[in-house]
Amino acid sequence: MVGGVMMRQAVMAAVILMGTAGVARADPLLGDWKTARQDDGTSGIVRVAPCGAALCGSLIRSFDASGKEVANPGNGMLILSETVARGGGDYRGKVYAPDRDMTYASRLELRGDSLRVSGCVMGICRDGGLWQRAN
Repeated sequence: MVGGVMMRQAVMAAVILMGTAGVARADPLLGDWKTARQDDGTSGIVRVAPCGAALCGSLIRSFDASGKEVANPGNGMLILSETVARGGGDYRGKVYAPDRDMTYASRLELRGDSLRVSGCVMGICRDGGLWQRAN
C-alpha cells in the first residue's frame, strides 16, 4: 500500500510540473522583442524564453544607429532575468542595460505587441522605452 501512495504522489508531482510548464509556454511575453534605441542609437532583438520558474531574455541580434544589423560580442547576453508575471500584463524581475553596464529591478508592462520597460537601482530609475514584438 505504501508503494501505491508513493506512486500516486509521484504521478501528481509530474502532472503539476507538466501543468506549470504549459503555463510558461503560453505566457504572452514569450518571443522576440525589438528594443528601444539606447543612448547611442543602437538597438537589438531580445528573445524571451522560460528559464526555471521565471522568464529570461537574451540578446540575439544587434543593430547600429542606422538600423543595420551588426556583429556584437554581446549577442547571447542575458538582458532580462528573474522575470515573473504579476497579472494584468505586468511583470517584475531584472533588466540589464548594456549601454550603462547596470542591472535594474525591472518593471515590464505588456500591452498587446508593445512592452514598456523601466527599472530602478539604488533609487536611480531609468525608462527603457517601448519595445515592439518582433515575431
